[in-house]
Amino acid sequence: MIPSRVIEQKRDGGAIDGKALAAFLAAYLEGSVPDYQMAAFLMAAFHQGLDAEETEAFVHSMLHSGTVLDLGHLPGPRIDKHSTGGVGDKVSIALAPLVAALGIYVPMMSGRGLAHTGGTLDKLEAIPGFRTDLSLDEFQRVLGEVGCAMIGQTAEIAPLDGRLYALRDVTATVPIRPLIAASIMSKKLAEGLTGLVLDVKVGAGAFIPEEHRAIELAQTMVEIGVGRGLPTVALLTAMDRPLGYAIGNALETAEAILCLSGEGPEDLRVIVQLQAVEMLRLAEPGLAEQAAVSRVEAALDSGAALARLARLVEAQGGDTGVIDSPERLVTAPERLDVVAAGAGTVLAVAPKMLGQGVVALGGGRRNMDQKPDLSVGFQMHVQPGDEVSAGDLLATVHARDAEGANTGEHVVRRAVTVGDVEQAPELRQLVSHRVDERGVVPL
Repeated sequence: MIPSRVIEQKRDGGAIDGKALAAFLAAYLEGSVPDYQMAAFLMAAFHQGLDAEETEAFVHSMLHSGTVLDLGHLPGPRIDKHSTGGVGDKVSIALAPLVAALGIYVPMMSGRGLAHTGGTLDKLEAIPGFRTDLSLDEFQRVLGEVGCAMIGQTAEIAPLDGRLYALRDVTATVPIRPLIAASIMSKKLAEGLTGLVLDVKVGAGAFIPEEHRAIELAQTMVEIGVGRGLPTVALLTAMDRPLGYAIGNALETAEAILCLSGEGPEDLRVIVQLQAVEMLRLAEPGLAEQAAVSRVEAALDSGAALARLARLVEAQGGDTGVIDSPERLVTAPERLDVVAAGAGTVLAVAPKMLGQGVVALGGGRRNMDQKPDLSVGFQMHVQPGDEVSAGDLLATVHARDAEGANTGEHVVRRAVTVGDVEQAPELRQLVSHRVDERGVVPL
């Protein structure tokens, strides 16, 4: 295998034999293929795509580049959820303890911010002391004691994916549908699951903005999971506007806590509940939908889910005081309110622009080694369809200095469009499709 020929073949639109591609990936992992050659391959794949055999080579190589967990000793089902990434997507922080409160083990391995989207790990680390770098032994101990654990990708789990994930983030090669699928599924297959729910974002703030391509991604991941004996369900959820009102790591963590407290935005609660129902029905295949809904609502309304989050925070070294006092999360020193210049209807709140704005404020990564400022971001006060008058609050910018606050104000003014209600575009349904081994069902 000659790396330059593999790159050339993909650049020119050729199909690469699965064994040759696996050898190329193995060479990258051990260091004989440098980052610049892999970056060239990724850009070629971005333009030319990957076929089924090439995608399978990525899945297999990523999965078997490290440890595959065996969690069969746990006395119950093991169900996880993964999102393809969106702006304001803090679902996992609320979802994992909620599902654990239902008696299901949730071994959740999450990622960091990628391009314009935030990462669950960064959001959790806004909790003072919270450790996402648990060893696999610690991970399994917390999982057994609490019912859920939330960690980053360890050196033992799919290390090839870890390297590729970081490289894709800084080389503008994130939106490669087969690689998104392979990256997600390799980690999930390594977790020792008995079921998986996928949240596939679609819309202007998603990596896949077109509905038909998002459906194809969902189908690809479901096929990978089912093909390897893992029951898998995918939901397509809207990302034409941010999810909830908080955008930025600490701000989103606070909003997730509010969700489990019975407060917070309605769209976030709806997504959390729907995904919890899907996870519960994978754990108990014969369970009727309405019975699952009732049990999920009871776990939320009783405070059981919030109490489980407190146990998780404590088990992973975090300050449990944030549960009752979210202001104990890391906070930005500078705040600036942005108000409407005139009256009208909020026609759009551009998610990608706001996600990129968080990166500009220092809350994301411009290179592989950058540590994000977890305190910065936007607290939005409006969503599409809201009526505003001149002087009404549109957003509060959380920044580390006055310059950052001014930058954030410019971002908000570009991202929030106010106009006549007759110009308002039709909003995408919050959850539009469900995909499983039987096919695609519009909702």
